[in-house]
Amino acid sequence: MSASPSDAPPFVSPLSAPSLVAGPEPDFDYESLITEDHQPVDSIFFEKLNRLLAHALYASWSGPGEGRPFLVFVNVGWFYQHKTPAVVPDCLLSLDVTLPPDLHVKQGHSYYQWDMGKQPDVVIEIVSDRTGGEESYKKGLYARLGVPYYAVFDPKRLLSEEALRTYELVGGNYRLTEPGPWAKVGLGLRLWQGKFEGCEDVWLRWCDENGEIVPTGEERIRILQAELRQLRGESPE
Repeated sequence: MSASPSDAPPFVSPLSAPSLVAGPEPDFDYESLITEDHQPVDSIFFEKLNRLLAHALYASWSGPGEGRPFLVFVNVGWFYQHKTPAVVPDCLLSLDVTLPPDLHVKQGHSYYQWDMGKQPDVVIEIVSDRTGGEESYKKGLYARLGVPYYAVFDPKRLLSEEALRTYELVGGNYRLTEPGPWAKVGLGLRLWQGKFEGCEDVWLRWCDENGEIVPTGEERIRILQAELRQLRGESPE
């Protein structure tokens, strides 16, 4: 989504990349961090898309492997380094991490890299205008922070003729790559024409390791109902 480049957190040079050692400084003051900006999302479409990206994985994806948890957040601050403002991706996916024990205290409000022990595995930015820096300073920042996969969803094609562009981190820089599925993640991304919550549009969806769309909970129910009718020899609705 849009954000002024002047509001962006500073780049972290490779020589001062954030430490991946888990655990904050002994006297670290979480209460001093700004974890909410009380700004609305750009539109109803973006609000629905955010929910679609998060809900489908929690409803239908078992994770990258047996016993391996994951977290997917939308518009949640990622604090990647002490005493540095958070960056707020439209969506982030992180593998092999779990929720903090208490979501009602500051320690549970955001993605703190020093607590999680790693950077996210996938970051998605959604373009709403030409001022958000999705193909410039944000892409540079995520590369410097070591995010393996970065995706830009540009539904109005404001920055490119392509609505979806995906990048893989290679040698510290992003290069264009296929939208997956990515073996290291077990997921990929797809553009999907269809109806979500009563709205027909082109949506950004996760796909599984076989390239199939990861369904929402409601879609799973409809699939199971259709399979049950078929077993009974009933006519499809």
